[in-house]
Amino acid sequence: MTVLAPHLTAFFQKRLAQEQRVSVHTSDSYAYAFKLLLDYASKRLKVVPSRIAIEQIDASLVVDFLNSLEATRSNRPSSRNVRLAAIKSFMHFMEFRVPAALDQIRRILAIPMKRTESRLVRHLSTKEVQALLDAPNPVDWAGIRDRAMLHLCFAAGLRVSELTGLQLKDVSLHPHASLVVHGKGRRERCLPLWKQTTVTLRAWLALHETVLVPELFLNARRTAMTRSGFEYILKKHVVVAGRNCPSILCKRVSPHVLRHSCALSILEATKDLRKVSLWLGHANLQTTEIYTRADPSVKFEALEAATPPHLRSGRFHASDKLIASLTTHSFMRRQRSDA
Repeated sequence: MTVLAPHLTAFFQKRLAQEQRVSVHTSDSYAYAFKLLLDYASKRLKVVPSRIAIEQIDASLVVDFLNSLEATRSNRPSSRNVRLAAIKSFMHFMEFRVPAALDQIRRILAIPMKRTESRLVRHLSTKEVQALLDAPNPVDWAGIRDRAMLHLCFAAGLRVSELTGLQLKDVSLHPHASLVVHGKGRRERCLPLWKQTTVTLRAWLALHETVLVPELFLNARRTAMTRSGFEYILKKHVVVAGRNCPSILCKRVSPHVLRHSCALSILEATKDLRKVSLWLGHANLQTTEIYTRADPSVKFEALEAATPPHLRSGRFHASDKLIASLTTHSFMRRQRSDA
């Protein structure tokens, strides 16, 4: 039996970090997937995670684990596929390290991805976005910080990992306000900032000078803002925004919803999908096409450009004697009432 632990350590330290040079976010996602897998396997096999052998992680266990994600954790097929992708990446790594388990590994690699539904992206209306940006009260340290975070997250269309990963050196206010964003796949992009967003950042930077840390946004303990911390702040301000705009309370507002809202506002303003792709930092233009399905303005242009078919005119004639008598009776009653 081959113990899994040393090979898993080598996968993260050598394959991902040194050979593939994946981002920290990808490494964290893979680590979380294996944490869930080992927790499930430990309970099922009645073995502590550090003692689990590679031969015990077979295709049937992996399939049962994936099914449990949907049944017990309410994961969607897309999340299920992310966990499976992490497992398959590790199994490709193991093909050369443990040839004796090649048949078992190939059975796991043959597990198909689950088909996902193509839904419209969730986004906020212009009124809802404005209500959310107005929710923080900029009279204290937290209020000024929250206003700057929400404005920047929406204006730049940032992923939550990009927002929390920003550092002071990434912000430039002279001669023109701009922001360097470190995106997925080690891709950087430079974005200009609205005047309103620049004002919120200046106010926050004036308070940030008293704290000597490189991160742009900080939590209450004056350390780097985390993903869960920003999600908590966003949820709190959604409740406040609901007082002036109740419709926002009917939506599930996440940091990525702000990113979708930014993308749709840019698409509506420019009608150029390539500009949206550049703004969001997408590696493939095909990824950006999801916004064309949610933007009605593109369909309105097609509707106005097309020539609709003619509508045949006509009038309803009763074919039944009872219906005809009721129609006549109703018509005579209206005439008597008019007289």
